[in-house]
Amino acid sequence: MEASGEVVNCLENGSSGEGRPPNPLAAAYRQCFSGPRVAAAVAPCKKKSLVRHASLSNTASISIEPRLNIEDRATDYVPILRSGAWGDIGFRSSMEDAYVCVDDFIHDYGLKNVSDGPNAFYGVFDGHGGKDAANFACNHLPRFIVEDEDFPMEIERAVASAFLQTDTAFAEACLLDAALASGTTALAALVVGSSLIVANAGDCRAVLCRRGKAIEMSRDHKPGCSHERKRIEALGGYVSDGYLNGQLNVARALGDWHMEGLKGSRGGGPLSAEPELKTTRLTEEDEFLIIGCDGIWDVFMSQNAVDFARRRLQEHNDPVMCSKDVVEEALKRKSGDNLAVVVVCFQPQPPPNLVVPRSKVHRSFSAEGLKELQSFLDSLET
Repeated sequence: MEASGEVVNCLENGSSGEGRPPNPLAAAYRQCFSGPRVAAAVAPCKKKSLVRHASLSNTASISIEPRLNIEDRATDYVPILRSGAWGDIGFRSSMEDAYVCVDDFIHDYGLKNVSDGPNAFYGVFDGHGGKDAANFACNHLPRFIVEDEDFPMEIERAVASAFLQTDTAFAEACLLDAALASGTTALAALVVGSSLIVANAGDCRAVLCRRGKAIEMSRDHKPGCSHERKRIEALGGYVSDGYLNGQLNVARALGDWHMEGLKGSRGGGPLSAEPELKTTRLTEEDEFLIIGCDGIWDVFMSQNAVDFARRRLQEHNDPVMCSKDVVEEALKRKSGDNLAVVVVCFQPQPPPNLVVPRSKVHRSFSAEGLKELQSFLDSLET
């Protein structure tokens, strides 16, 4: 099976948070791309200071959906995190998907003065027009989040800012080397304490399994959907045959600075890198999370994916094997895209069997019915 090992500095198939992407600020962007040509091009860049992205100075501009079942009071539930991931080139000629799993996010990035408890970062990135944008986002987005001045006190704002910081940083990298020009969708899921925060820009998808029920934690950003079409047209773009400006089949993405008419000088064009965010408080009923690139969702409905993954976890209770199972099933279903999926379990035990109680039906015979039955039995004896 063709693995996603060509993703630069991201985790290999089957990994479960044992490493982390490199610091994107070390020697500019040198660690994200290999090769002397690229290293020479980015070497003159100076170290950047990570602060809130300028476009977020107006707090009302951030698209954060209402939280799901979050109460102001603290919860006693503490998730126990286990994760696994798998990628496959599928039927494509090159692999442009990337993913990252960091089960101990804050510790691995050296952040201090943060309360103890679960903290993790998971991401999937679906590249188009090349793999460089996906690799760049995979390696840089986590660092932009953890070093934002608002993190972890204002997680949603820090995450939204990090998406835009990553987009801007990649534009600068492309100015130094035009060969990097490409784009990527991006979905990030963070677990901090008992909170699950999902940020999405593009058509990757996150689905939470809550006692066997699929809860979609993201919305696919397709140009044709009414919400995105209105935003696109308000910013001077148009949708033709389901494509943004007739060029791109997603409405939000990082990169694509080389494509004419999609992004303004400050990212103000119809193609947006700003993510939508959704947050929920995890409880004992939450079993696992699936995040995957659109190659998975081309052949799986959200509930179908949850049902499939749940059965596999009941069999072996291994998120790595479950991720591989999902990818292999997508191949059997003839998905025509690259495939990348991350499965995050919140419980140490496998999902329980759900027993649906059978309704009690009381049946009775009428007097006439009993007489007819008795007559029938009597006729059998004679």
